[in-house]
Amino acid sequence: MRAFRWLALLLIALAAGAMSIGAAEQPSSSTAMLPDDAESSQVAEILQERPGDNGAAAIVLFTTDDGTTIDMADLGQRAEQLGGPLIPNEDMTAALVPIEVQSEGLTDNVDVVNDLRDQAAEGLPGNITSQITGPAAIDADLSGVFSGANFLLLAVTGVIVAVLLIVTYRSPILWIIPLLVIAVADRFAQIAFTWVLDAVGVVWNESTAGILSVLVFGAGTNYALLLISRYRDELHEHEDRFEAMANAWGPTVKTIFASAVTVILGVACLLLSAVPTTRGLGLASMFGIAVAFLFAVFVLPGVLLLFGRWIFWPKIPRVGTEVNHRFWDRIGNVVRSKPVMVSVVAMIFLAIASVGALQIRTGLTQAEQFIETPESIAAAEVLEEKFPDQQATPAIIATQEPERVTAVLEDEGASVIPQEPAGDWDILQVSGGTTEELRSSLEGTDALVGGQEAELHDTEQSAAEDRTLIFPVILLVLLIALMILLRSILAPVIMTATVLITNIAALGLGWWISTGILGFSSFDALTPLYSFVFLVALGIDYSIFLITRAREEARVVGTKEGVLRSLSSTGGVITSAGILLAAVFAALGVLPLVVLAQVGIVIFIGVLLDTLIVRTILIPAVVQLLGEKFWWPGKVKPKKQAGDEQVVATAASEL
Repeated sequence: MRAFRWLALLLIALAAGAMSIGAAEQPSSSTAMLPDDAESSQVAEILQERPGDNGAAAIVLFTTDDGTTIDMADLGQRAEQLGGPLIPNEDMTAALVPIEVQSEGLTDNVDVVNDLRDQAAEGLPGNITSQITGPAAIDADLSGVFSGANFLLLAVTGVIVAVLLIVTYRSPILWIIPLLVIAVADRFAQIAFTWVLDAVGVVWNESTAGILSVLVFGAGTNYALLLISRYRDELHEHEDRFEAMANAWGPTVKTIFASAVTVILGVACLLLSAVPTTRGLGLASMFGIAVAFLFAVFVLPGVLLLFGRWIFWPKIPRVGTEVNHRFWDRIGNVVRSKPVMVSVVAMIFLAIASVGALQIRTGLTQAEQFIETPESIAAAEVLEEKFPDQQATPAIIATQEPERVTAVLEDEGASVIPQEPAGDWDILQVSGGTTEELRSSLEGTDALVGGQEAELHDTEQSAAEDRTLIFPVILLVLLIALMILLRSILAPVIMTATVLITNIAALGLGWWISTGILGFSSFDALTPLYSFVFLVALGIDYSIFLITRAREEARVVGTKEGVLRSLSSTGGVITSAGILLAAVFAALGVLPLVVLAQVGIVIFIGVLLDTLIVRTILIPAVVQLLGEKFWWPGKVKPKKQAGDEQVVATAASEL
């Protein structure tokens, strides 16, 4: 254990060295957020074949504040400077200038669009307003909303963790150590994951870093709470802090390792997604959990051992003093005396909460994806009002038989504008009709329908397919992992079933809150997928913490009493960890996208349900009903012939 101090310093130094290098450049790909082989993806790839085409269309929209006509002569020169023709509407109350925006990447696109906005607004008469919309502006706003957002998320997350650690430890000193250790882990993960993903050719986007930060902070502090709690208990038994840490570290690290592996296997299921950025999130999450594990079990013990037991002041653990778990003992007594009633009440509550899941709808429009409406979206609505035949995000159709396709579209009442060809493909810009209508009309031709509306449609379809594939796979992976960990069949089945029920209940309550309270029209296509994966992966943690400790205790006092002892000894720390993790994920609400806010809400609810109901009363009640059968077909027999200390040590070594 004394060597841990040097190991901790070494890992911190390596992390500092890695952070000094800086992050890898985020890849710029027009198909990174699109499903593989979707029509919209194929169109985006075809457009890249146009020589020197690194841009997208932007529309400068001029309108009057008072509804008067615009002096088009004054705007003509400005349109020439902007690089496009001036097109007035019928009543001369608005005019637009279509422009091709050239950029080298996402960040560059934001700068170009912002410069265009400044240029368009400079020196305008007082009654004329300029706005920028179109695909280029919408993409820029989507990227730009994250400017400073991840820093805000980090600050909010840090404050939440600090406050909850202070409340948990009731110490003005102790909370600083795990917070600093996990903060270093988070900064290292934020830098290192970009190089890992870049090395294996996997893409990511702006939201990946935000979700990763929350994941590292949440999982890392959970692991830290578990280790420190066990360490504090051992300080009541051992005078030497190194001996106390040695006794705490062995059994705790096995539990944390089991938890981390389970979470890693769970988030790894995102690699099955058809969307490149979703696969990137899965790989980044796997890396983040691994970093949180390493820092929690190797860096944190070394840092703690640099200080004496005074670090727990004012509640310094003294040898011979008894640890008080009266509150959790009372809950355990209720579960022991009324296991049937407790189980039925818990299941009824979860069933009622699950009703909302039957009403879930997915799919948000471009305008509904932002919590605060950016200029490009607001301008798109004005554009459609002033120019009924224009769309801010027209469909882009690639075809090798343009005459036939154009004739079909015009027969359907669509407006068709030829664009610059891309290789062997002719490109048509089409206004009028939804993606489904256009594809139905063009069935039997070689036409491929793309553009932003088509991309949203394809993403929605792909998300539904991902859910169909990933949901059963992650449950199966979880079940197998638990079977290996617990050497049982029945216990893993019960734990997996409770996780599934908790997820459905969380989605149901999340739906009611999102639509009934926050006013969102529906879930984003990715909300159920992200929520389910992270809840399954993280929510099972608390049951693992409970049951692994219960298995240890069962070798001393039997299964029924063992699970109650486990609840008593781990109840405080697991509850604190659950509340902390829930609050940290709720912090995703400070980010500007609806999908992240919805994911934060669902995971917040799910973790609380798992911590306060499933782990606290439901699983202990089920264990009371089943007794030793809970481990079927395995057995965990009490070994009362040995002294308690020896038995506990033996049990810990066998886990």
